[in-house]
Amino acid sequence: MTPRSIALLAALAAMAGLPACSSPQSEQAGSDGAETAQEPDGLAIETADVMEIDGVPIGSAPGTITLPPEARVAVTAPFPGAAVRVFVIEGQRVARGDPLALVRAAEPVQISGELARARSAERLAEARAKRLAQLAEEGIVAEARADEAQAEYEQARATRAEAARLAALGGIGPDGTMTLAAPIAGRVAHVGVETGGGVDGMGAPFVVEAEGAYQVELQLPERLAREVRPGMAVEVALPGADGEALSVGGRIIAVAPSIDPATRSVMARASIGDAPGVVAGRNVSVAIRGSGKGLAVPEHAVTRIAGKDHVFVREGEDWTARPVVVGATSGGLAIIAEGLEAGETVAASSVAELKAQGAE
Repeated sequence: MTPRSIALLAALAAMAGLPACSSPQSEQAGSDGAETAQEPDGLAIETADVMEIDGVPIGSAPGTITLPPEARVAVTAPFPGAAVRVFVIEGQRVARGDPLALVRAAEPVQISGELARARSAERLAEARAKRLAQLAEEGIVAEARADEAQAEYEQARATRAEAARLAALGGIGPDGTMTLAAPIAGRVAHVGVETGGGVDGMGAPFVVEAEGAYQVELQLPERLAREVRPGMAVEVALPGADGEALSVGGRIIAVAPSIDPATRSVMARASIGDAPGVVAGRNVSVAIRGSGKGLAVPEHAVTRIAGKDHVFVREGEDWTARPVVVGATSGGLAIIAEGLEAGETVAASSVAELKAQGAE
C-alpha cells in the first residue's frame, strides 16, 4: 500500500468518528412574532401566551348604527311651486348654504306685489298721521282724528312688515324663483323632487344628514342590564376592506330604565366616531368594556368540541384540549372568564389539526 493510500484511509476514519453537527431546530420565531414549535408529527404550531388585559369586555350585544336625532334636517319650500333645476343627487356631500334646487312659485310674485302696495300705503298713512298731528297741535282739528290717523299708520306698518318677512323667505327673486339651500354641511340623504316636478309647502323635498357623529342602538341581554352604565367604553366591530376586522371606539350615553317584556332586553345607546364602514342602518356587534382585568387569547385559538369552547394548552411536550368559558370577543381576542391562567401557552394555529388528532 502506498503512503498516499494510507493517508486517505486515516482521514476517512477520522471523519467517521465525528458527531453530527446539525439537527432540526425545535423552535423558531414565526413571521408575525409568535413562537412556532416544530412538532414531531410535522405540525408547525404557532403559540401564544395567555395575557392579562385591562378594560375587559363584560359582554357583547347586537346593535344598529344610527344618526343622532339632531343630525337629520329637512329642507322645505316656503311656498308651493315647480322645480326649475335640481342641483344635487342622493348621497352627494354638500356644505352649508350650497344650493339644492331652484323653485319658481306664483305666490311669491303676488307677495311682492302686496309688499309694494303695503309700502305705498305705509308712506301715505305716515304722511296723513303727521299732517293731522300738526293740525291737532294748532287746534284746527280734534285730537281724536290725529289719534285715528296714527293708528292707521301703525296698522299699515305692520302689514308692510309681514309682507316683507314673507318676501324674504327662501331668497325669493323678482320673478318668483326661490333657492332651496342646505341648512347644514353633510350628505344629501333624500331627494324627493325632479326637475319640472311639483313642490308643495307641506312635504320636504330634501333631507340632509350631518356626518362625523353616529350612534349605536343596542339591545342588551338581561344579564347585562344591571352592569352597563353610561360612560362605559364600547368597541364596534366592522369589516375591513382587506378582510381584516376593524373596530371603532365609543361610549355608552344612555340606558333604558326597564326591561322589554317581549324581548327580555334593555335598550341602550352609545356614541361612536366616524370611520370607514360606519354607515347608518348597518347591523354590528358591540363589545362593552368594564373597568376590571381579565385574561385573553387570540380568538382563533378557541374551537368548539362537543358543543363547548376549548383551547389547546401545552403541557410538557403534549397539547391538551381544555374547556374554557369565553366571556366576550373583541379586537381579535377572546376574553376567557374561566379555564386558563396567565402565562400558560396555547396553540394559536393548526387548531383544526390538533382537534382532528384528538378525535382519532
